[in-house]
Amino acid sequence: MAFRRNIVFSASEDRLERLLEDRLKPGADKEKIDERIWDLFGEEWVIMMTDLSGFSRGVEKYGIIHFLQTIQESERILIPVIEEHDGILLKMEGDSMFVIFRRPRKALAAAIAMQRVLVDYNNGRIPEEQILLCVGLGFGRVLKIGDTDCFGAEVNAASKLGEDTAKANEILVTASFKEAAGEQEGIAYALLDGAPPGASAAYRINYAL
Repeated sequence: MAFRRNIVFSASEDRLERLLEDRLKPGADKEKIDERIWDLFGEEWVIMMTDLSGFSRGVEKYGIIHFLQTIQESERILIPVIEEHDGILLKMEGDSMFVIFRRPRKALAAAIAMQRVLVDYNNGRIPEEQILLCVGLGFGRVLKIGDTDCFGAEVNAASKLGEDTAKANEILVTASFKEAAGEQEGIAYALLDGAPPGASAAYRINYAL
């Protein structure tokens, strides 16, 4: 199965590479090529980007081995929650997770469940052993290349929110995600002062831990 999946990934990447090479040729009809790329790879997904709060500062203070353990613990705790809510973990980059969901409400439920399970995990633990999660969520049409990567404005916005803007225990979302998820009982949206590139506005999710 692993060998078959690698062939699928390679085929998608090779197809995209050829189209991008055609786009660079003199006289290329870039608009037509762009349309073909979106037809082939354009899909609507929720993008979740997560980050561990204070990770870089903690590495300097406690050492990389301690935080390799922290990353492993975060995977052990959070990946089952993601899977329970039908999320797909595309990749891990350091202490960050790149996850996609089909349904905005499932993604939001997953984000809240992830925060809640970590509250329970952190209870009674010393600060350096706690796992503090930041989450960014976006929604929209993206270029999905096999099951290896996604590209698009909402990817960039979710990454900025989750990895740079959100603080520990926070869930930040783009305006597109808010509109797609709709109003839900027990969920409130607080407008942020600024919006990341690729989003018209951004919001903090207020929810009960």
